[in-house]
Amino acid sequence: MNPTARRQLGSSNLSVPPLGLGCAPLGELFAKVSDAQAASTLQTAWDAGIRYFDTAPFYGLGLSEHRVGGFLRDQPRDQIVLSTKVGRVLRPQRRGSPLRPNLWIGGLPFEDTFDYSYDGIMRSCEDSIQRLGLPWVDCLLIHDLDSMFHNEENLQAHMTQLITSGWKALEELKRNGLVLAVGAGVNVLRAIPRLLDAVPLDCFLLALRYTLMEQDTLDEELPMCEEQGVGIVIGGAFNSGILATGPVEGAKYNYQDAGPEVMEKVRRIQETCRRHDVPLPAAALQFPLGHPAVASVIPGAFMPEHIAASIEAFRHPIPSALWEELKSEKLLREDAPVPTLESWE
Repeated sequence: MNPTARRQLGSSNLSVPPLGLGCAPLGELFAKVSDAQAASTLQTAWDAGIRYFDTAPFYGLGLSEHRVGGFLRDQPRDQIVLSTKVGRVLRPQRRGSPLRPNLWIGGLPFEDTFDYSYDGIMRSCEDSIQRLGLPWVDCLLIHDLDSMFHNEENLQAHMTQLITSGWKALEELKRNGLVLAVGAGVNVLRAIPRLLDAVPLDCFLLALRYTLMEQDTLDEELPMCEEQGVGIVIGGAFNSGILATGPVEGAKYNYQDAGPEVMEKVRRIQETCRRHDVPLPAAALQFPLGHPAVASVIPGAFMPEHIAASIEAFRHPIPSALWEELKSEKLLREDAPVPTLESWE
């Protein structure tokens, strides 16, 4: 596949390259990352032709946005596609108080608070623009408004807040040209229908739920998006690690240690890929782009060699016979659309 060609993101006015960079790891999600290492990773991505960068205030509690903006400020803005997120507002840690437990190995000394109100979304967007040091972003994504981060009571309260207040802010930002597309970043099944029933989104960043290992979103979510002209960006195409590393000791599946059943399924997928001379990461990265609603995949990276590996995997030719065998062995859903040879042109 050509990682630099552009695809329309649903019915929006935004087009995106099919391969982007997920910048959560630059916020020190998995490991500490020096400023020099982060800059080298971003430079390697740029030199390889990657022009789509996704970040968020939550990623390292501001650290990812600082690093991404610090690099992109020196690049031609008209070549860049940049997305960030709203729904959390960062506040400084109180002097002398310990930070609340969070997901980040490192990051900055801030705390996040969910806020999907008009003022909260405007504050989040303005803060992001200042951290990035850039005058606008191309896409704003409502972040984590799903059951992975909220119980049902809180989820409903935040949904009401978005519908009655926050959505006005997003409409205003789009109408004024500060953003070209408005979407949501979600993690679980049923989040897409719930949000689409509430507000007219342009796109979703779907984490983990449409991969070589999981295709349940073919039942409802992806057909709904295709029908309504809503674009999809795939995050977590490696299911947080195992589809990049293979079934090795300590492999991660959806942010946890992979269990025996997962390890066995990945082993079988990997063996099938080897029979067709296809690396497992190549199949994992390219598979989601076979769906007509999917415009891009954005694997994360925090080392230059991660970028090189993603580019190599993305360019690797995949014969149709691989997809056919995966389906015949019940390792891939029969109704899953797959990339064609024409995708590489």
